[in-house]
Amino acid sequence: MLDINQLRRDLPSVLARLEARKSPQPFLDVPRFTALEAERKTLQTRTEELQARRNSLSKQIGQAKGRGEDTSATMAEVAGIADAMKAGAERLDALQAELATMLMSVPNLPDAGVPVGADEHANTEVRRWGTPGSYAFPVKDHVDLGAPLGLDFETGARLSGSRFSFLKGPAARLHRALAQFMLDVQTTEHGYTECYTPYIVNREILEGTGQLPKFKDDMFWVSRGGDESQPEQYLISTSEISLTNTVREQILKAEDLPIKLTAHSPCFRSEAGSAGRDTRGMIRQHQFDQVEMVQIVAPEHSEATLEQMVGHAEAILQKLELPYRVVLLSTGDMGFGATKTYDLEVWLPAQDTYREISSCSNCGAFQARRMQARFRNPQGKTEFVHTLNGSGLAVGRALVAVLENHQQADGSIRVPAALRPYLRGADLLRP
Repeated sequence: MLDINQLRRDLPSVLARLEARKSPQPFLDVPRFTALEAERKTLQTRTEELQARRNSLSKQIGQAKGRGEDTSATMAEVAGIADAMKAGAERLDALQAELATMLMSVPNLPDAGVPVGADEHANTEVRRWGTPGSYAFPVKDHVDLGAPLGLDFETGARLSGSRFSFLKGPAARLHRALAQFMLDVQTTEHGYTECYTPYIVNREILEGTGQLPKFKDDMFWVSRGGDESQPEQYLISTSEISLTNTVREQILKAEDLPIKLTAHSPCFRSEAGSAGRDTRGMIRQHQFDQVEMVQIVAPEHSEATLEQMVGHAEAILQKLELPYRVVLLSTGDMGFGATKTYDLEVWLPAQDTYREISSCSNCGAFQARRMQARFRNPQGKTEFVHTLNGSGLAVGRALVAVLENHQQADGSIRVPAALRPYLRGADLLRP
């Protein structure tokens, strides 16, 4: 959530930065916001005037009683003022609630260093690592490579419908090995604390990280035992949701920061609006696994922390010997809650292109303001923390990249050295 005081101080500047996101829909109903703000100011001014008048009358009543005078008329006026103030307070609460609801659908402001553009075509490539391999045989994609290894899309579709997969045998072992390897690197080399989180969370948790109310159609949700009178709950689309909300409604100590958390979890996404995109294979699934990184930091450290987290994701790709590039997303391609985002895109030989495998974002105080997550700075004052998240990495897409980049002429898969301890020392995966 944006700082409403920033909108009050300089609404034109905020609107200009929002416009850089190039959304086809307006982010803020400016006439309604302006009207609500005008009424809020009038109410607050009137309340202050009434409070001053009541104080003055109360003083007069005390003096009049001391002189033995009748105070009934003055006391009646004080009672009327109290009623007016109560009505004003109720209306002010309603105004504040409507303003807060309005701001829940407004995205974060892009950082000044983010390239301005309407979509991914305005993204900026920052660097590349590794050289895409050359093959002396026809390259296969992960679907054809994975089928003999136990990557089974037909069974997944039969069980759950399209965009679900079923893994068995070598494919399942490779998937598990990748997740364990990623967790071990993030915890032992990068200092994250491993967590196991709920996969189903309450509505307010998703509001805290920004998935709700705007992106409900992208979620899967459930009711307890079919009881529709109970509040709906949601399957997480990433463990960022549960990890970040661990500091919800807390005031942390400055010495507690940074907080570095990681978790391996399934992720559930309805993929609303993606009809026809990546229908073959594991690139875009309704259920996939991911190792997530989350950091909670003091504001002055968030910019450097974002660069650090990108490096933590890059380390996984380098150890898996996978060529990739780092891309700085444009204003039109960033996520709702991010102020700055880097994507890591891994090379996929069968597609002859780079595809996203990790996204690392600095959300600034945007999520913290929604969660009321603060810390007490060295001066003793409370400030909102800054939250950052990144995938380190998407397990299914890493499996795709390993299969395609390390394929051999006979259909076997060369196992990167860093991954062999997780596969009982095997250097090849064979059908």
